[in-house]
Amino acid sequence: MRRRGVGGVAAINKNKLAKAKFAEKGTEIAEGQVSQMSQQLDEFRTKLSDFAAKHRNEIRKNPEFRNHFQQMCARIGVDPLASSKGFWAELLNVGDFYYELGVQIIEVCMATRPRNGGIIPLEELRVRLTKAHSKTREDVTVDDLSRAIKKLSTLGNGFKVIVVGSQRLVQSVPVELSMDNTAVLQSAMDTGFVRVKTLCDEFQWPADRAHRSLEQLIKEGMIWIDSQSGEEDLYWFPGLFNSEK
Repeated sequence: MRRRGVGGVAAINKNKLAKAKFAEKGTEIAEGQVSQMSQQLDEFRTKLSDFAAKHRNEIRKNPEFRNHFQQMCARIGVDPLASSKGFWAELLNVGDFYYELGVQIIEVCMATRPRNGGIIPLEELRVRLTKAHSKTREDVTVDDLSRAIKKLSTLGNGFKVIVVGSQRLVQSVPVELSMDNTAVLQSAMDTGFVRVKTLCDEFQWPADRAHRSLEQLIKEGMIWIDSQSGEEDLYWFPGLFNSEK
């Protein structure tokens, strides 16, 4: 058996020492970079707060300016709406803006629910809300509505924005739409109504599957049945044909 020479052991130890120093240096560099990035982020947040204080009124009144500010906040992980009593809310009163908007959204949805079954296009909601509060809501956008509704979702699953095709709808009833329910809704987007035969032809469903999905939506009050339209019943989504022009 060959014995490892003293020089070989020294070389191994030297190699281990070098690796340890490299690892130590790497950790030092990484910590330095993290510290530098953290410092830069703090500086940016400080500048952002200064910017927000300076342009407070414009952020509240100008929807385009407000949207750009929200995007700036998102890039650095700041949520001005995270807390109604937080620093940003106090600085901008932006929490009050979205809180008041949320209350008005609830009012419109509750007032129109008997007619639309709890489904209303986002744009129609904006139009109705603007008309009802013309002195204070001329500048509200669908983006503002979406943000306010997102905050309302903390109250439960009663309020949410759902996307059906190219249309954004506001759902204000506490029910989870299944994939079949959503498919039925999408089928009705152009006409406002569906037929059982239409669903069977469009989605290759058996009739009982179409009836089951429609019955669920009827139970939740989202659709109305028209039994006087001819040979086959029509199932109307009032929220899709009751839009204000």
